[in-house]
Amino acid sequence: HIAVHHIDVDDIKKLLNILDRLVDAGNTVVVIEHNLEVIKMADHILDLGPEGGGKGGYLIAEGTPEEVSQDGDSCTGQFLKRVLARG
Repeated sequence: HIAVHHIDVDDIKKLLNILDRLVDAGNTVVVIEHNLEVIKMADHILDLGPEGGGKGGYLIAEGTPEEVSQDGDSCTGQFLKRVLARG
């Protein structure tokens, strides 16, 4: 388990490069993350919510980053939309 929120931007880029190489080698990689820079690189997102704990755990949105960013029910999607617009 690696807490990405404690890693600087350069190290996040290195981590994403490693994950890409694992996928390119035919592996399935599952990442549980809140960092939008990491989330935007996913092939597929499962957005759970709407909150944490007893008020969460429900599937709110599912799809590519672009699809989730267009889902009006997804709080993650609303913030992800801004990150995707920046490139």
